[in-house]
Amino acid sequence: MLSSIIALSLLLAACGGSDDGESNGDTGNGEFEEQSWQFVTEELQGEVQYEYAAEFANRISEKTDGAITVEPLEFGALGSEVDQAQLLQQGGVELAVMSPGFTGNQVQDGQIFSLHYFFPSDQEQVQEVLTNSEALNQDLRAKYEEHGISPLSYWTEGAMAWSSNAGIESPDDWSGLNIRVQESPLMRETYAAYGATVQSLSWDELYTALDRGTVDAQENPIFFIQSASFHEVQNTVTVSNHNNYVAMTTVNTDWYNGLDDNVKEVVDETVAEMQDWVFEEQTAQNQEGINAIEADTDNPTEIIELTDEQIEEFREVAEPVHQYYRDEVSDIDQDIFDKLQEEIADVMGE
Repeated sequence: MLSSIIALSLLLAACGGSDDGESNGDTGNGEFEEQSWQFVTEELQGEVQYEYAAEFANRISEKTDGAITVEPLEFGALGSEVDQAQLLQQGGVELAVMSPGFTGNQVQDGQIFSLHYFFPSDQEQVQEVLTNSEALNQDLRAKYEEHGISPLSYWTEGAMAWSSNAGIESPDDWSGLNIRVQESPLMRETYAAYGATVQSLSWDELYTALDRGTVDAQENPIFFIQSASFHEVQNTVTVSNHNNYVAMTTVNTDWYNGLDDNVKEVVDETVAEMQDWVFEEQTAQNQEGINAIEADTDNPTEIIELTDEQIEEFREVAEPVHQYYRDEVSDIDQDIFDKLQEEIADVMGE
């Protein structure tokens, strides 16, 4: 299935002859060759990633006087999350919003975003780290580029929360539960420390799995829990702030490197502008999400907000996994871990 999708996408790109990045205009006077790019996302229209891609497309069109068009694609248009990552690598699409968790088996260093209570709980501090970190935007980017993927930016879609029927308030509450996670081996280690087992599923299978009890729990930002209606089949949502749903604005490396300088400048400028825009967008969507869950009387859901004491209990169990990641996970660059840890401490004023 995936090979057919890739072949079709590559054929369409070749027939269009418009995504080679070459300009037939005067690059000094703002003229651009007509081009059409595809931008895949892991979410549906109305959700943060898709709206990001749509806003990105609008800005690119405006800056190039309509010469360059970007087509946002919602989840499922070109396969699963893993399919989309492979499609980007092989040049079938130009751009993708991608979660590092779905590339954890390829770029081991990307699993760092799976660590619980490693990043700040304050979302403004998280976004500051993601935007300015040299460890991420230079060192980790280079790791991804070894696989044909260039992360142009990292951003948060909000703090993670747990939904379940168990009412998660302490690590002991995870004992015997099965949680759905992304394709990240480190997530297995983290939840094993709590006493849970894990199962990897694409999110389009998750509602049914929760409804049937195939899995007992899942983690996502609040806006996504509400948008995907997971609260309909789970009676509690725990606001845990255990980590963040980090997204990457990525491009195919060869395609990006082949862009003319004026086109690349527009792309880089737009990506930088979008950092503030997406932070405001995810903040608004997460607030709207929790309001909607609380207002849904047909599906009453208990919202559990962990106290500082409860968070500290989770942190004590989770922190040994930080050292496990640094010292035991093969093929990671320990210098990236150490540098990022220092950068986080600087932002938090520690």
